[in-house]
Amino acid sequence: MKLSEYIINDIKPLRSDSKISDLQHLFNQLTYSHIPVKDLENRYLGSVSETDAHCFESDKQLSEYAYALEDFYVRDTAIWLDVLEAFAKNATNIMPVLSAGNVYLGYYELNDVIGLFNETPFFFEAGGILVIEKGLTDYSFSEISQIVESNNGKLLGAFISNIKNDVVQITLKIGNSSLSGIIQTFRRYSYNVVSGHEEDSYNASLKERSDYLRKYLNI
Repeated sequence: MKLSEYIINDIKPLRSDSKISDLQHLFNQLTYSHIPVKDLENRYLGSVSETDAHCFESDKQLSEYAYALEDFYVRDTAIWLDVLEAFAKNATNIMPVLSAGNVYLGYYELNDVIGLFNETPFFFEAGGILVIEKGLTDYSFSEISQIVESNNGKLLGAFISNIKNDVVQITLKIGNSSLSGIIQTFRRYSYNVVSGHEEDSYNASLKERSDYLRKYLNI
């Protein structure tokens, strides 16, 4: 299913001439951290946070607090990883979606995007998690793939989980093979093996962290 099929339109953006009291009332009814705002010509202006809304004078218009609008959004062509990153960067649980022509299309909910993340093979396929390190200019994803596959492993996913002091840390999800031979080969290729966890014990930990991210951002 395409990510754009998760676009929601239950909540329409408020107009810039709306009263702050209307905004505050809307927040009292919803669990969203932000509400999108549009101008009188239906162009998206940004989103106002619940924290700010309850500090505004209720008899004024939204346009008088234009400086407080947060200008975050994603395009309808964005992939789910980019959308998830946008959620995390902006500490929000609602993400406005715009077309290439800057037309407001609706919004994504954080829970829906987190749900897609948890449905990827990186999480639900059986396998082991391996965390390795090497110099920033020395590592190669092609070399990493070759090491895994030369030991009859199947690389289910890989991402850079940390970069510090010119050392890159890479987290791998590996299926179809024991990690012991793969670990030995990585060490022969001068990779530092930070940790290796067979099967789903570490996978469960990653799911817990994903759930924690949802709870943290679902404010």
